[in-house]
Amino acid sequence: MIMFNGFARGISMAKLRVAFTLIGGKSWAGGYNYLLNLFRALDDYMAQSIEPIIFFGDDFDVDEISPFLDLSGAKVVKSSVFNRQYASKRLIYALVFGRDNAVQRVFRDNRIDCIFEAAQFHGWRSEFPSVAWIPDFQHKCLPGMFGPLAYWKREIGFRAQIASKRTIMLSSEDSKAVCEELYRPAAGRIYTVPFAVPIPSNIDAAMARSTADKYGLPKRYYILPNQFWLHKNHMLVIDALASLKQKGNMDIVVAATGLTVDFRHPKYFSILQAKIAECSLESQFRILGKIPYADLIQLVFASEALINPSLFEGWSTTVEEAKALGVPMILSDIDVHFEQTCGDARYFKRHSESALVAALIDPPKRKISGIEQLTSINEQRRAIFADKIVKTIRYAIQSKDHL
Repeated sequence: MIMFNGFARGISMAKLRVAFTLIGGKSWAGGYNYLLNLFRALDDYMAQSIEPIIFFGDDFDVDEISPFLDLSGAKVVKSSVFNRQYASKRLIYALVFGRDNAVQRVFRDNRIDCIFEAAQFHGWRSEFPSVAWIPDFQHKCLPGMFGPLAYWKREIGFRAQIASKRTIMLSSEDSKAVCEELYRPAAGRIYTVPFAVPIPSNIDAAMARSTADKYGLPKRYYILPNQFWLHKNHMLVIDALASLKQKGNMDIVVAATGLTVDFRHPKYFSILQAKIAECSLESQFRILGKIPYADLIQLVFASEALINPSLFEGWSTTVEEAKALGVPMILSDIDVHFEQTCGDARYFKRHSESALVAALIDPPKRKISGIEQLTSINEQRRAIFADKIVKTIRYAIQSKDHL
């Protein structure tokens, strides 16, 4: 058996059929975009190795399914077995009886070789090898952000996957260190696969500026494209802008995009709005809400810099988008931000208003602006992402064979 980058290469190199179910959706754009970017990377770089098959219920919206239909290498399967209304039933069967036979039958009928689990658990008696992608361990690192039900739902799910000897796939070495410390039985089955995102083909400076004009943004502005969730730390940015205004600096504008509902903290967005009104910051902190992704990526490209003040990330999609576009970044000092950017950003203490003020006054400068050079660098990242996914899946199959 040959070892390559820590992965066994002694198994068949035949094209594998891998089952996926939808991650996220309207309530979690990050999960949905992660899966779509994963499919695109496999389609572009590993189409000869993996045939991804995504299973939807009959009750899924057309707009959730259609982006996957556009990918030549992917297959979409619809079955009532995966209807959202049966999600709790499927989980109970998986936990209590070890598997949901109806789900297993659908996988068997589609000749599945491996299952990619994310926010799903298909049972400790599943007949198929499985890779469990865990986006982060926020509930362990920031337990105060979760109510008891949300906390234990995540905890039980993770422990079930680990106890069932899944191959665990994480997006950062930071997450791997947490996993090895808190879930020791997973040791030896954890693989780090940082993801990368594509650069849209229509990215252009003139188009980006035109998009910014459409949203009424000034020539210079910062972009903060995070969901309005408590741990994303928007309040620190508002406080920093209030401090700047008190000092007479009203030129700095932050455009904030993202879903305005935090299902764990439903009053959070109202609290932010009240603070903005109290400080009369409507012109400095522009809430754009959820906007089309095509517009968002143009706004990122046209911005002075991207801000991510988050208190916790598994691997930030917004940071990855800024990296891909060569946009400077102002980031909180969490470990994963250093890992993700290799020191190539301006960092500030995550709870320090004064540190963020200093970063906003003196932002980092853009180093690369040529789209061709950016695309070349980014495509290397995407190729590595796709390659590591394939190696992880092959390892999971091999591990199942030896159990």
